[in-house]
Amino acid sequence: MTVSEDQKLQEAIDTLRDSGVRITPQRHAVLEYIINSMVHPTADDIYKALEGKFPNMSVATVYNNLRVLRQIGLVRELTYGDSSSRFDYNSSEHYHIICEECGKIVDFHYPTLDEVESLAEQVTGFDVSHHRMEIYGKCEDCQQVATQKH
Repeated sequence: MTVSEDQKLQEAIDTLRDSGVRITPQRHAVLEYIINSMVHPTADDIYKALEGKFPNMSVATVYNNLRVLRQIGLVRELTYGDSSSRFDYNSSEHYHIICEECGKIVDFHYPTLDEVESLAEQVTGFDVSHHRMEIYGKCEDCQQVATQKH
């Protein structure tokens, strides 16, 4: 774990403490896994990664912990309609680029598009709470596979 990841974990634990949420070993492990994960894991991915360390932990325990972490605002649930929800540590505003072949999701940082929210409010009269932008394409690995097939 890098200093940055260690710092993120400590800040997240402080947030849990401030929210009055009990920090169980399983909750700590789920949070740490998401912070360190670059693949935006599903609940099942998290369960499989942690089942060796916590043999008595169930998939339901993972889902319950994710629900708590999401409610506090530490974790973001990413739903794309076609597969299981994926989970992302809610550290900063960022967007996602998604491979249409293998489903890999990669963070893409770009200055927040606050102007779009403000324009949307002006044009529609909505009270905008947030926005989400997704970019789709084919990741480098899938491009190489396609090139090798030809």
